[in-house]
Amino acid sequence: MSSKFGATSTTDEVLSGIDLTGKRILVTGASAGLGVETCRALVARGGAVVGAARDLGKAEKATAGVRAAVTTGSFELVELDLASLASVRACADRLVAEGKPLDIVIANAGVMAPPFGHTADGFELQFGTNHLGHFVLVNRIAGLIRDGGRLVTVSSAGHRFADVDLDDPNFEHTEYDRWVAYGRSKTANILFAVAFDRLHKVRGVRAAAVHPGGIRTEFHRHMSETDEAVMIAAINAANAAAGLPPFQYKSIAQGAATSVSAAAVPDGDAVGGRYCEGCHGAEAQEGEGLRGGVRPYALDAERAEALWAKSEALVAETF
Repeated sequence: MSSKFGATSTTDEVLSGIDLTGKRILVTGASAGLGVETCRALVARGGAVVGAARDLGKAEKATAGVRAAVTTGSFELVELDLASLASVRACADRLVAEGKPLDIVIANAGVMAPPFGHTADGFELQFGTNHLGHFVLVNRIAGLIRDGGRLVTVSSAGHRFADVDLDDPNFEHTEYDRWVAYGRSKTANILFAVAFDRLHKVRGVRAAAVHPGGIRTEFHRHMSETDEAVMIAAINAANAAAGLPPFQYKSIAQGAATSVSAAAVPDGDAVGGRYCEGCHGAEAQEGEGLRGGVRPYALDAERAEALWAKSEALVAETF
């Protein structure tokens, strides 16, 4: 990834000079925030973008600006509810039946810190939506990804809250903590990218996980003002201890920049199997709080394979 870009770079800056004409791209979560901006930036460079969203009516309204930005490419929407494996499989089946190859898949959709709940299939809501839904979708359409293609999973610095729990992924035996659950799901996003990259890099398909940074979007709808203040105070305390500046929110265009950068960077080795933030690959780093870097457990290859096997068992499907 280019050294001239960083945490404050925008989607238009990192894609400047890049022509995506002829590239077909799937983006999940295309009804708000980062998903909409990701779609807009990609179609503006000629990409043929397929946006996936649970609520197509909402997505149609939210993506009016995306359609206005279409140049040599195109934009369409498909229905996808990641909290329902029936919906996930129906979406994947539709894409496979169409038979149109994909060059890039950006697994952007997700939920953050909701009250305890379950998906339609009985999985803890965050793990089921953020990880298992994408796990099934991406693996079912993996054959559509062209040789040399790219998978980007949107994770978070929140992965530092918790490693995955392969013994109790649905909080059946432990008390639910929404931030621990969020951390588990975001660690799972990284481990999935690690395992997918190892499996598919033989044909040049590379996978990366990214942290967009802190952005005010409807992703935060389950957080109260008090929750937000407590979280930012904790981040600032960790930053101060590490000699780093106070936390600042990014704009949506800055937040989506790392996703599109990881998706479009020509050198797959620069991002393959890595966790990226601020338009750069991050280094492994221990320490408390939400500072930069990636926890070593999130890049552990054996852990990634174990999560893959557990995920297959949970969804009753082998890939």
